Amino acid sequence: MLELTDMQVIRALTKRHDFSFSKGLGQNFLIDPEVCPAIAEYGIPEPECGVLEIGTGFGVLTQQLALKSEQVVAVELDRRLKPVLAETLAEFKNIRIVWQDIMKVDLREFIKEQFGEREVAVCANLPYYITSPILMHLLESDVKLKSITVMVQKEAAERLCAEIGSRSAGAVTAAVRLRGEAEMLFEVPRDSFYPAPNVDSAVIRITPYETPPCTPEQLTQVLRVVKAGFAQRRKTAVNALSSGLSMPKEQVTEALAACGQKETVRFEQLDSDTLLRLTDALFSEN
Repeated sequence: MLELTDMQVIRALTKRHDFSFSKGLGQNFLIDPEVCPAIAEYGIPEPECGVLEIGTGFGVLTQQLALKSEQVVAVELDRRLKPVLAETLAEFKNIRIVWQDIMKVDLREFIKEQFGEREVAVCANLPYYITSPILMHLLESDVKLKSITVMVQKEAAERLCAEIGSRSAGAVTAAVRLRGEAEMLFEVPRDSFYPAPNVDSAVIRITPYETPPCTPEQLTQVLRVVKAGFAQRRKTAVNALSSGLSMPKEQVTEALAACGQKETVRFEQLDSDTLLRLTDALFSEN
């Protein structure tokens, strides 16, 4: 198995296949030999669990996933990597590369087609520029996933794993936390990559709820409230929601009072239980 965290091996591969890194695709490849085995260990509960990888790079994580899982399907956008991966993954018979844009994939049909009845976990080193859209695509897909273990920018990791109602939380925090548990697993310093980015990273795991705290219909309404509230987070919740939802201030004030909240409260101070009760109060008469 090629040692894909060895800089000499990486340079030889890039030269042999005339490959150059794409900043536009967020290609920063891992050179720390401990990171990918750890991601595979955290992300794959048992060998029978299939793995969906998003973005392969040179295959450094793909190799480790294939050592832990019976079936790995990787979705990769950059077709320039075809000859590289043909070499780096040649010895693995349990890996399939699908050359597509994950954002254009119907995940429900795709996972059924690729994995059948097998349980599936997602493991990936996500490009920084598209972290949130990919996570939302996964969580909104109506696919039952065992877990989502991904490496993201450290700042994004802290936001995604924050508690709703804390200063670090944002709209994406609520969108994730209302669908599953999010936890920070470990940090990955910038010098673990080649080329080295300007920021540190972290690995997080999202475990979708077995029993969601609200129905899909309620979730849609809650996320409307969340989007409106965080769009003007410096304002009071009354002003932010009145403006964002086009509701009278009196209606918002009454809904907050029904949840035990003062009209001076800021939206970012509301925890998940309060958000659910507030949404019910806001839309109960509509």
